[in-house]
Amino acid sequence: MNKTIRLYGIIFIVLLVILALLELNKTQLTDWRKYYDIDKKSPFGLYVFDKEVDNLLSNQVTKAAISPYEYYKGKEKEPHNILIVQSPIDDESWKRILNNVAGGSDAMIISTYTSNFISDTLGLYHTIISYGETSTLKLTDKKFTADSIVLNKLPNRTGFRRIRKSHEILGKEVGEKEYANFIKVKHGKGTIYLHSEPLILTNYYLLESDNSRYVESVFSYLPNRETVWFSRANKQVAESSSPMRFILSNPPLRYAWWVFLGGLLLFVIFNAKRKQRIVPVIEPLENTTVEFVKSIGNLYLQEGNPHDMMAKKAQYFLHHVRTEFLIDTQLLDDKFIRDLHLKTGKSKSKIKDATIFIRKGLNPNARVTEDDLIKMNNLLDEILD
Repeated sequence: MNKTIRLYGIIFIVLLVILALLELNKTQLTDWRKYYDIDKKSPFGLYVFDKEVDNLLSNQVTKAAISPYEYYKGKEKEPHNILIVQSPIDDESWKRILNNVAGGSDAMIISTYTSNFISDTLGLYHTIISYGETSTLKLTDKKFTADSIVLNKLPNRTGFRRIRKSHEILGKEVGEKEYANFIKVKHGKGTIYLHSEPLILTNYYLLESDNSRYVESVFSYLPNRETVWFSRANKQVAESSSPMRFILSNPPLRYAWWVFLGGLLLFVIFNAKRKQRIVPVIEPLENTTVEFVKSIGNLYLQEGNPHDMMAKKAQYFLHHVRTEFLIDTQLLDDKFIRDLHLKTGKSKSKIKDATIFIRKGLNPNARVTEDDLIKMNNLLDEILD
């Protein structure tokens, strides 16, 4: 168990070191995606605009985190300004906006698209008006002729077509041809301003001081009064003070956190498996026969009776000859010697000498010495080998 934990710990540390080295050597890439999100500090986010919008509109901005339909439901407001920046608006919300505009409010819609409902209602359509790497936008009013903006990074190149004669063109994209991209539409007692290029409000373009004059000129058409900014990105949720928010907001810490969770998950998975029980060590049974033989041998050795041992050895040998070679052992004569010679292939002289010792061992009156016992034992072993 301890070895497994150390192994997982080493693997985890190695992964952290590798991730740290990769993070240190990583080239920070610029995110050029068009978020139009007030929380994004990337080039095409609205972080700078969100911080400056109060100064731009005389500190009278109310940020609504709900749809216009919900905001105006059961509520009657005095004439005010309405601001929408590249935010999807449903048809019911558009109806509430148009009702407020008809009652004297003004709306500034800065978006690359409009819904079919608002297009049909106002009689104009968004379209891609040209293609190219740059786009120059100018206002048509003589007092704003010096205010222009050059979009040199991924311009949307959108504008309006099928514009009614009652619509007033406030701005154009200029080049080989001129296309309307900022128009004024009267609706009841109020006015709707539509601008087709939300990039003018992004971080990348607002941070250039020359461009701010163009943006100020665009918003100068709105009266000096309260402005309600509807954007799905404006979710005024209290920021969590949890340490997890700080960890997840920093890429290196976030990567380390996910690696830690992954390593922990692997550790749990591998250790949750049923462990094999320790196989008990079973001691082999002792060979009691060998022990018995040793005990008997020691007994005879202590008694010092070679004749008795010689007799038992002879009996054991003859029993083996009867059972294994099927030779009659009643008479230990020449026939016995010849038959044993043929069965074993041993020399007749050795078999004859062994027969003499066997007879001596089986004769209770014979005088036997230890040398006789040893010689007989060696001869019998050679015959049976």
